[in-house]
Amino acid sequence: MTTVLVVDDQVPLLQTLEMNLLEAGYDVDLATTGGQALARTERRLADAVILDLDLPDVSGMQVLQRIRGWSTVPVIVLSASATQIQKVAALDAGASDYVTKPFSMDELMARMRVALRRRQTGLDRPAVVTQHFTIDLAAQQVTRGGRAVRLTRTEWRIVAVLARQPGALISQRQLLAEVWGVSNPHHSNYVRVFLVAIRRKLEPDPAHPRYFITERGCGVRFLPGAGLGPMADIAAAVPA
Repeated sequence: MTTVLVVDDQVPLLQTLEMNLLEAGYDVDLATTGGQALARTERRLADAVILDLDLPDVSGMQVLQRIRGWSTVPVIVLSASATQIQKVAALDAGASDYVTKPFSMDELMARMRVALRRRQTGLDRPAVVTQHFTIDLAAQQVTRGGRAVRLTRTEWRIVAVLARQPGALISQRQLLAEVWGVSNPHHSNYVRVFLVAIRRKLEPDPAHPRYFITERGCGVRFLPGAGLGPMADIAAAVPA
């Protein structure tokens, strides 16, 4: 059964949404604060999220950004604000759709069905564990030996993009677009410089990377199992 997490601090609206979703055949989970929403998504990821932006503790935008740090789950934003700036900000942060209050329940349900059909596959787990460090995509931090590793914002963005698709070859163009918002291959030195810094902080031997592997002229792979068994041989065979 498809599960929908509904996040809104207006209890009457929350109850109305719950009733309509249950009648439509969905399983429903409820949260009235951003903190509750984050706790629920990290414990059990829903198939879709209906998220109010105006929450009493953690803002809806922060909740959206945290979820997007590790999941492609459809998120439909609800807001009393109909300004173009607010809509663009939510969509840029990863919202699948934006619905302005007050709204038609039938329209909201239709938008959710569309978002579910369009859902992209991705890494829907909050952490990636390697032999030498852990990438916590939900908390947006890397730990090694139980201690947090200090990464710059740009370094974290690169690590997060790679960790969401372990083993996949991520082109330099894609990294430039997702991290810096540019796609000009002449900026490829950005990727090279920051990868050097990331390897110094995370690789057991930065001169011979086992996790962040560059394939010349193609892109970069993150191999989370590279420090374990046969994956070490794969990493060693790929030019750094």
